[in-house]
Amino acid sequence: MNENHQRLIQIGNAILNASRNELYLSLRFMDIALSGLRYEMNLSSLYVGTDGEKVLFNPRYLVERYQSDPVLVNRLYLHMLLHCIFRHPFHMGNRDEALWGLACDIAVESIIDALPVKATQLVVSDRRNELYDQLKKDLKVLSAEGIYRKLSERNFTDKEFGKLQLEFWVDDHVFWEQKKEDNQNENNENQDNENNQENEDESEHNQQKQRELEEKWQQIGEKMETNLETFAKDLGESAGDLLQLLKIENREKYDYRHFLKKFVTLKEDMRVDDDAYDYIFYTYGLSLYGNMPLIESLEYKEVKKIEELVIAIDTSESCEGQTVRRFLEETYAILKSSESFFHKVNIHIIQSDAKVQQDITITSQEDLEKYMDSFRLMGSGGTDFRPVFEYVDKLIAEKAFQNLKGLIYFTDGYGTFPRRRPSYDTAFVFFHEEYLDLNVPPWAMKVVLGPEDLSIYDKEK
Repeated sequence: MNENHQRLIQIGNAILNASRNELYLSLRFMDIALSGLRYEMNLSSLYVGTDGEKVLFNPRYLVERYQSDPVLVNRLYLHMLLHCIFRHPFHMGNRDEALWGLACDIAVESIIDALPVKATQLVVSDRRNELYDQLKKDLKVLSAEGIYRKLSERNFTDKEFGKLQLEFWVDDHVFWEQKKEDNQNENNENQDNENNQENEDESEHNQQKQRELEEKWQQIGEKMETNLETFAKDLGESAGDLLQLLKIENREKYDYRHFLKKFVTLKEDMRVDDDAYDYIFYTYGLSLYGNMPLIESLEYKEVKKIEELVIAIDTSESCEGQTVRRFLEETYAILKSSESFFHKVNIHIIQSDAKVQQDITITSQEDLEKYMDSFRLMGSGGTDFRPVFEYVDKLIAEKAFQNLKGLIYFTDGYGTFPRRRPSYDTAFVFFHEEYLDLNVPPWAMKVVLGPEDLSIYDKEK
């Protein structure tokens, strides 16, 4: 490395260190996050970006920004940190790359624009304020996922989209998917090569490294959430938005398909048990006696499937019909699979607000399909959970259930809970685009689902 390169690296490191120190003095709750990135000069980009592990900078660009206004570098540094804290580089998935990058930039810039700290304060343009106001009409918090959905609903011209990108562009996102693309290119180039196994091992190693990076930033985000709760008073209202976003990102994620397995029943089902079937004795008997196998396959097998279940739906005014339908569609998609159903089931779908409005009994896949085809939301009053539990207890007393595994209550969470624990497992499923710390009785399970937790949203994309 020549002397000039070494000098450029030193200048870049000095600028980034100065920016980090200034941010630390203003944002003490980010102390761990500010130590989360190391620096590396990278001339493949004309700008500055991060891959979640390090800040990759072009020194010429960094010096120009610093000379123009040190606040610009402070905002750049904080912008990249927030991308990592909210794990934007790791959550692209199958989304449109340009639209996802813009949504992430809008999300983090809205946070920085709202921070009342001198180290990052600049005049917010009218164009930005106008967009923030438009988004807040539909989104309680400006998360990247929520912004992405709202932007995808708009029909931007190339010119409009370009102007919006330019308004919020700060860092280079080329490094976000760089490793993934490199791995794919290597695998394609060496497809017929003898070293395929080595390439697969290297690809797996890089994927593991990415998972470790994501886990690192998740832990940093959780610690930052705890710190922020202490410093919230100093930051005022802007701390509430940032804290809410952190709670959304840090909340426990659920696989709804896996969650439903909590309500299965172990029972013998009329089907061939392939695991207990020996083909050797079967074929040997046929060859020895013509048409008489030495051993027959069992005609039943112990399996875990859903047999008896109650699905209660909150139909109060605060629960939107489209959201309820999406929840039911996801539940229907899971239950209709042959792996989930016994030949005969006993599933009650109850709609209720302040009182029970409807009870439909499902005994087969055909019943479930008919119900979904004619589904209509009934009731729009207040929310009281107690009538559903009283009604189910009455059904149990009338022998309508033989072995009720549990009750799943889909709701917005604002209602009166029963005081006593029922004789069956109960789960309250809350659907919120933003995280809310909803309280449930200690005897009930709580599941908070966001749009990304229901696979039907992925299908729509």
